[in-house]
Amino acid sequence: MVFAGPNGAGKTNLLEAVSLLVPGRGLRGARFAELARRGGAGGWAVAARFNNGLEIGTGAVEGAPERREFRLNGVKPRTQGEVAEQFAAVWLTPQMDRLFTDTASGRRKFLDRLVVALEPHHAREIAAFESAAAQRNKLLAEPPYDSAWATALEDSMARHAVAATAARAALIARLNATIQSGAADPFPRVGLGLICPIWQRLEQAPALDVEDWLRGALAASRQADTVAKSSGHGPQKADLLITDAAAGRPAALSSTGQQKAMLIGIVLGHAMMITAARGQAPLLLLDEPLVHLDAPRRQALFTALDKADLPAWLTGTDIETFSGLAAAPYHLRDGTPEPLPHF
Repeated sequence: MVFAGPNGAGKTNLLEAVSLLVPGRGLRGARFAELARRGGAGGWAVAARFNNGLEIGTGAVEGAPERREFRLNGVKPRTQGEVAEQFAAVWLTPQMDRLFTDTASGRRKFLDRLVVALEPHHAREIAAFESAAAQRNKLLAEPPYDSAWATALEDSMARHAVAATAARAALIARLNATIQSGAADPFPRVGLGLICPIWQRLEQAPALDVEDWLRGALAASRQADTVAKSSGHGPQKADLLITDAAAGRPAALSSTGQQKAMLIGIVLGHAMMITAARGQAPLLLLDEPLVHLDAPRRQALFTALDKADLPAWLTGTDIETFSGLAAAPYHLRDGTPEPLPHF
């Protein structure tokens, strides 16, 4: 489906609402407390019923603005992973155009979203590491601290850091294979890599040995980490490397249009990975995907979506730029979609 309308019509809000049907903070990464309507009652909720009978709902928890709950077919799931196993969404936003020149933190978040879409438990590994690291930082900041408690926290950090790193590397390997197979052609074939000391060791040693190394490194760096007020070791030190596979050129050195084409290729390849793994395609949420694309690349995107039979919601300010895409067009006015005659 295509949703066209002027700036401020609610196009991104519509896609964000759908993105909240999967675990995480949605396509804007906003705090849950920011999702409520200004001047409203303070709560928010999103619900959807799918053609296969699946029902998913989510919304704010009363009295806890930074928490939300899910309902899966009317029942609260035991874990959010159960929701992720039933429905997957992949998105592309204008803010992601800065991925190649953004900070390493931005690229890690992008990579982790790709991992979670296929391995929902990955989010728990990252959260568990961050929780243990935060507790350790607090402990080291208040000497004299309990050395045994610090050791226990470092043990937890090491286990979750290695598990998270292994999941990241596995996703990169699978995605590289998918892209190199031509699944996202004619978009540029990119090569993804993981810059990470933990992964460098995992390539040469068993996971248990790497955990032992990381425990020792954390213990040895307590004094330095106390001064820095953060851990010098862990998955938060990793970076995602993206290169143009054909040219061997880092994506950061490519033109804006080439970068956008690379990003679309990654998103399409990832969507096809999910389809192959689960037997069901994810929903693509493409916010202003045609920005920076020339006419041939726009048509290439339309052809790729039709050929792969990927369900997609696209937005843009000019409905005419979507001419050639076999999709139902809507005009968005004040957040309300109005059907339009087909192109």
